[in-house]
Amino acid sequence: MEDNIFDKVHEVDLKKTMETSYIDYAMSVIASRALPDVRDGLKPVQRRILYSMIELNNGPDKPHRKCARIVGDTMGKYHPHGDSSIYGALVNMAQEWSTRYPLVDGHGNFGSVDGDGAAAMRYTEARLSKISMELTADINKDTVDFAPNFDETEKEPVVLPARFPNLLVNGTSGIAVGMATNIPPHNLKEVIDAVVKIIDDQIDENGETTMEDILEIIKGPDFPTGAVILGKKGIEEAYRTGRGKIRVRAVTDIESMPNGKSRIIVTELPFMVNKARLIEKIAELVRDKKIDGITELSDQSSREGMRICIELRRDVNPNVLLNQLYKHTQLQDTFGVIMLALVGNEPKVMNILEMLHHYLNHQEEVVTRRTKYELNKAEERAHILQGLLIALDNIDEVIKIIRGSANVQTAKSELMERFDLSEVQAQAIVDMRLRALTGLEREKLEAEYAELMKRIGELKAILADRKLLLGVIKEEILVIKNKYGDERKTSIGFDEFDISTEDLIPKQDVVITMTKLGYVKRMSHDTFKAQHRGGKGIKGIQTLEEDYVEELFMTHSHHYIMFFTNTGRVYRMKAYEIPEAGRTSRGTAIINLLQLQPGEKITAVIPIDEYREGEYLFMATRRGLVKKTPITDFSNVRKTGLAAITLREEDELIEVKYTDNNRDIIMVTKYGLCIRFSEKDVRSTGRTSMGVRGMNLGDRDEVIGMQLDSQGSHLLIVSEKGMGKRTLMGEFGRQNRGGKGVKCYKITEKTGNVVGIKAVDNDNEIMIINTEGIVIRMKCADISTLGRVTSGVKLINLTNEVTVASIAKVRKGDEDESNEEVSKESEK
Repeated sequence: MEDNIFDKVHEVDLKKTMETSYIDYAMSVIASRALPDVRDGLKPVQRRILYSMIELNNGPDKPHRKCARIVGDTMGKYHPHGDSSIYGALVNMAQEWSTRYPLVDGHGNFGSVDGDGAAAMRYTEARLSKISMELTADINKDTVDFAPNFDETEKEPVVLPARFPNLLVNGTSGIAVGMATNIPPHNLKEVIDAVVKIIDDQIDENGETTMEDILEIIKGPDFPTGAVILGKKGIEEAYRTGRGKIRVRAVTDIESMPNGKSRIIVTELPFMVNKARLIEKIAELVRDKKIDGITELSDQSSREGMRICIELRRDVNPNVLLNQLYKHTQLQDTFGVIMLALVGNEPKVMNILEMLHHYLNHQEEVVTRRTKYELNKAEERAHILQGLLIALDNIDEVIKIIRGSANVQTAKSELMERFDLSEVQAQAIVDMRLRALTGLEREKLEAEYAELMKRIGELKAILADRKLLLGVIKEEILVIKNKYGDERKTSIGFDEFDISTEDLIPKQDVVITMTKLGYVKRMSHDTFKAQHRGGKGIKGIQTLEEDYVEELFMTHSHHYIMFFTNTGRVYRMKAYEIPEAGRTSRGTAIINLLQLQPGEKITAVIPIDEYREGEYLFMATRRGLVKKTPITDFSNVRKTGLAAITLREEDELIEVKYTDNNRDIIMVTKYGLCIRFSEKDVRSTGRTSMGVRGMNLGDRDEVIGMQLDSQGSHLLIVSEKGMGKRTLMGEFGRQNRGGKGVKCYKITEKTGNVVGIKAVDNDNEIMIINTEGIVIRMKCADISTLGRVTSGVKLINLTNEVTVASIAKVRKGDEDESNEEVSKESEK
């Protein structure tokens, strides 16, 4: 007895057992659980859920079904694992913030972007979404292989036909054993365009699709939550090698509040970032004093969209604080791309071109198999129709044979012998109804037979010619693009650390506009010309009530724009860094682009193409100081700005002009005095100098404007009570700098002090803006030309206590064709 017990004990090598068991487990996880198939982009659990829903007839045109029913069916028939894992996969396919093009249409609580879980499956309902029907289209036409399920009682598809490239379109992530995949979602239109490009090149025969072609079409990942991808370096690396890091940043906007404070508004978050946890993290950083300056933090998100509001203290620079948030929180996140998928049940890291080729090969197989299936069906039907038409031609004899036969089998045999028919044809004749004998029915049969023969010819042609086959794939995939395609949600921004970015930006003429309240935008010059043909009534910029366009100039996308502020600092950015906006949009608040200090305002904007020797920036302050600095001193401007002039207390920089050292400077004060002197009287000094006396001001007087003699033939002067005039430039004699100047405007109680001056020509137009925000526009030619010591004429009617706030010259473009348009842009 004891011997028998010992006979049953098997000695095993534990090391070997562990190795084989672990390898079996690893292979199971890799091939049958965590990784998607390169052809349909689905993991087994997702494929089984979708197939179960098809089996349940749970399409988008049917009512929603309880999720518990779907999960139960999937688990009982195809997926012998936990119900929570199946329901988790189902929920994920229904969440708009997790899946770019949801494959399941959920009904009920399917969780939130705050990380809340979905309701239990007994409460929620679901059905297939419209786009998921394209994944399973033609599955019953022998397009894919079926394999037995776990207990061999059912058949399940090995892969879905996938009529669109789901692997790239919806992306996926999964952790297997010793490997992981993380494929970002993409825009359906772009991915389909890339497939079409490959098809076109293959039809062309000589064409070989290159990675450059694909990179041009697929701009980058397109996340369901939007956000901005910084630079193209990470995208390109991921697409070329299959691995890369993409930096994604939240979409934020800095707004000025009426009480002088600023607030940061977050409207889009990077993919897979939990909003509630992000807000907790920001609150934690404020509590631990790692970030200082946030006074209030609130989540104002609603059904309309996401909105996180971060209010700041008055003395805090919002740009600096935003950069701290990017550094310490998931407002800026990294998406690590690993483009790993199963190819023939083996895991493989691929570049984007390989993935598209694998998808196209799958489609070729699907369409070939479907065509063969349809051809088979068509030939079977044509064969039957042939028999029916033979019978109709010899109907009297057929009836005689059938009536004279003892049973159906005898009738069939005699018919087969007499008319040389197959058994299938004979059966169809025996089953034929009397109504088929009518003339109309006969015509129908003949028409159907003719149609079938034509269709058989088409199907055979497709099978015989690969180009025709590719044409069919292209046609069908473009239908899907037009049906389900949408615009990108994720924009591609610029990364200051990515050197190659600048080379990718097109070199073109652009128009930059800036409003009085500091909203700036860039528009392409072509837009102007194209819209010019529309004729009259193009809507101008949508500004706030008290706002108007102050600067409007044409420059090049790669030129620098220099921004000078009232505190004597200068900031700089490339024209392409200013966000592009439409004709009617207001643009972006400049505070979002430059790290301005509290209370700092832009007083001058100058485009620079090149920092050349012998050219200068000429500056004037409110207290009458002037300064000339070589333009080359500003060739390196830091992100945080640079001191352009040292100012005394209570003084501020009011104007900056770009000169060549051959101009006359004209300065005018609010008490109506004017001085004209050569800029050669001012010696060149460095950036941090204070400058020299340009005009000797009387008590409480201040400079309100500086112009160059080259800017116009007349000097336009406007007073605060709406009076104004033009005076010829020649009437202002040149004198030495530092003097008190000469009288240029007669100030009376009726006129009030001078508020604005501009050098103008006859064909210029000006805008006069009053303190209530009303804008009047007029031609300079309509304003009287008068002598120096005069008050001028009434230009604008003002009611009590309303005065003129400022004046602006309507800027014009370089080309006549766009002049009218540029003027219109400033009109509002």
